[in-house]
Parts: sequence; structure tokens; C-alpha cells
Amino acid sequence: MKIINGSVYGADFKFSNQTILTKDDRIESIDPAMPGAVTESDDILDASDCYVIPGLTDVHFHGCVNHDFCDADFEGVHTMAQYELQNGVTTICPATMTLGADTLSAICRNGAAYHNANPEDGAELIGINLEGPFIAMSKKGAQNPAFVQKANPELLKHLQEDAEGLVRLVTIAPEEEGALDCIRKCSSEYHFSLGHTASDYDTACKAFQAGADHVTHLYNAMPPLNHRNPGVIGAVRDSETCHAELICDGVHIHPSVIRATFAMFGAKRMILISDSMRATGLNDGDYTLGGQPVKVKGNLATLHDGTIAGSATNLMDCVRFVVKKVGLPFETAVMCASENPAKEIGIFHEVGSISAGKKADFVLLDKDLNIVSVYVDGKEITC
Repeated sequence: MKIINGSVYGADFKFSNQTILTKDDRIESIDPAMPGAVTESDDILDASDCYVIPGLTDVHFHGCVNHDFCDADFEGVHTMAQYELQNGVTTICPATMTLGADTLSAICRNGAAYHNANPEDGAELIGINLEGPFIAMSKKGAQNPAFVQKANPELLKHLQEDAEGLVRLVTIAPEEEGALDCIRKCSSEYHFSLGHTASDYDTACKAFQAGADHVTHLYNAMPPLNHRNPGVIGAVRDSETCHAELICDGVHIHPSVIRATFAMFGAKRMILISDSMRATGLNDGDYTLGGQPVKVKGNLATLHDGTIAGSATNLMDCVRFVVKKVGLPFETAVMCASENPAKEIGIFHEVGSISAGKKADFVLLDKDLNIVSVYVDGKEITC
């Protein structure tokens, strides 16, 4: 297929008029020297008046359309993956919650089964994000306190076996017993992510020195940045290897703080996530997250005590929010929702940019950032 006349997001993080050639499920070439010349034998996609961006990658979401990854239900994950794909998210790394070991094992086995089946009409499940149970009770947020436990390398090993190697991210509170040792022992196999933590600056720095390189939803479920006690946020700023998640749904973080964060950290270290729960894509009402009741009104999802419980927004809507409401360049938003997360979980050789040799996963958007069409493996999916 030849995609012509589109404004293509390139490897230089800029949009330009380029021609994309695909063959089977791969991108064969991107050539700015081809202004759209065609022959009768060409399969042509005219992308006039459209942006062409890589399919997005969400490395932290829990559910949508009344399903949750923690349900450990194959068809539920399939329905979630279909919704994500329809919204321009072509690759997913869904998150667990703080739950019992047997439940986490079932979730991991179900994730592996879905990955192996890889239905063509849904986003590709490329990894699993363990958000808990190795967290701080004082910063549990919407996690279930009954299942919080200290870091356990043996449990991680068993869960990774159940997941058939798919566990890529593990949230951990570095100040808790055994956490630093666990990071040192296991950081070659997992990306440890500081989160749901009351850690001070020095302990967070030790965690990064031990091998942690990621932060779970920056600002949320951690101490605020203070000029005398910079905490985790200050440690992330001073780390050169750490990447930080941001929930940009209009609820979790004020637009001014998002702008300040990008100025302080730089865009290449930022990863946009949705942190969406099962109400995403549905109407206001009563739902659950990790077995706990949640009330949803608009984009706000809360437990009965008012604690924010995930988001009700998909990743593409987060991209729109940071462009239209925060004022970030569209190019920056695309990088933080495609290339950066793909690099973080080790799949950038396959997805995350429109580059020769990679999967032909891309999204066409009109100038108002509405989805026109979504392509996976070079085939259009029905939105």
C-alpha cells in the first residue's frame, strides 16, 4: 500500500509531507522525495488533510468498557483491546492492582493466553504492568490494603513464569522492607517503578542507583515536591535514566503542573498514560476497581472516601488534552504516547515510530485530532 499526501510524524519528531510504502504487515519505506506519484497498480491511501502518527502505546491502564484486566477473563481483555484499538492505541501493557498471589497468577496466565492468541481485531498485548502489591500502606490510594505486602522476589519469579515473560513493569515503594534488595536482585529482568510510596529523596535516589528506572503516575500517590524535602519527584528530576508516567486526563494533574513538568524534566523522559478503569467508554455510574466500589462522574472516578481511583479517559483523549488544554506541541504529545513508552518497555524495534522495517501500525487524524482511520499490520480496522 502507498500512503500519499499525509502530514507524517517522522523520526525527527516533526510532521512533513511524505509517502509511506507498506508491504504485508511492515513499513517498507518513507520517502519525502515521492510527492505522491501513483500507478494504476498501486493500492493507494490518500491521507490529504490528515496527520499520520504511530499507533499509541499505553503502558498503564486497568480497564475500559466495563472490563478490567484484573477480571482475568480472556473475552474481557479482548473487548478492552478492541476499544483501545478503535481509539488509536495499537499496543497495550495493562496493569494489575494490589491483590492476592493466586489472583495475580490467574491474571498473568490470562494475559499470556491473550498475548499468544493475539486476535487481529484488538490492540496487541505486549506486556503486563504489576502495580502492586509491593507498595506503602500510607500511599495505597485506590489499592486494596488487605493485600499490601513487602517486596518478594520469589513471588515476582512465579508471576513472571505465569505471564510467560510478559511482566515488564513492577511498581515498588523503595522505603519498605526488602524493596532495595529486590530492585538490586531483579532489575535486570523488570523495570522497577517507584510508586504508591512515601519515600524521601535519599531513599528514592538509592532505588535509582540500585536499578529502578521508572515512576508510576508522577505526583499521584507520593509526597508532593517540597523545597526542603524534594522526595521522589526531586529524585526523578535528578536521575538521568528515569522515565515518569503522567496521567493527563484533566483530573489528576493541573495543566500548569504538566507544563512545569515538561520544562523541568524534558519531553524525552515523559510517558503519557491513561490509568483508565472499567468505566472508560461508558456513562457515569457505579463501577469497581480492584474489587473496590468506584463512582464515576465525567472524567472523575473516586472511591467512596473521595480518593481518585484511576481515570475514565483513554490515551488518545489524553493526547488531545495536553495539546488543546495544556498547550504542548502535538509533536511532543505524540512522542510521549508512542515512542517513549515503546522504548521504555523494550518494543521500539517493532512499534512506536513510522520507520522502515517496523510494524505498519499507524493512525490517521484530521486537523482537529479526530480519528479518521486506524491501521494495524497494514490493514484498516473498523472503528
